[in-house]
Amino acid sequence: MKEFWEEHFIDKQEMWGFEPARSALITRDYFKENCVRNLLIPGIGYGRNAQVFKQIGIDVTGIEISQTAIDLARKHYGSGMVIHHGSVTEMPFDTIQYDGIFCHALIHLLNSKERAALIAGCYDQLIQGGLMVFTTITKEAHTYGQGKYISKDRYGMFGGVTMFFYDRETIQEEFGRYGLIEVTEVNENYPFYLIKCKK
Repeated sequence: MKEFWEEHFIDKQEMWGFEPARSALITRDYFKENCVRNLLIPGIGYGRNAQVFKQIGIDVTGIEISQTAIDLARKHYGSGMVIHHGSVTEMPFDTIQYDGIFCHALIHLLNSKERAALIAGCYDQLIQGGLMVFTTITKEAHTYGQGKYISKDRYGMFGGVTMFFYDRETIQEEFGRYGLIEVTEVNENYPFYLIKCKK
């Protein structure tokens, strides 16, 4: 997966532009209502989704596997944000417990063992009463079932990316023991689920 990100960041630089994802805006408002003060973003990329949280005074820490993406984040947003260089499956990178965690469009790129490690790792880093929000692609996406079959609901596509497609049943299976409170649908050019959990 690291090779994919390096290749795409080098070829396309800021491949998603600078506008935040719709999910980030929804989550920003949710975290503001719930007085989140410090936030962990696993898979922060080059920081486009972090800024909406920083703008309302939330202290943001990121985790990112691509050094190229970290360099772009520094270039565009300065060096005032801690970004740990490494894989989200190797959490934790610090001893801080966070009020909130926002993980956008990352978990569906992982295999089942990695997904379980990411969810558990995020939950462990939450304070009691803390909130975590994940977004993930759904089976309603037109790409579901396309590409090379890897395993149930998991396909290889886009020049080497492997994607797992969620439905509400698999969300319950993977997030149910981690304080799952709500699942809503949001469109991010693809149909996504926005998954809210509370510790």
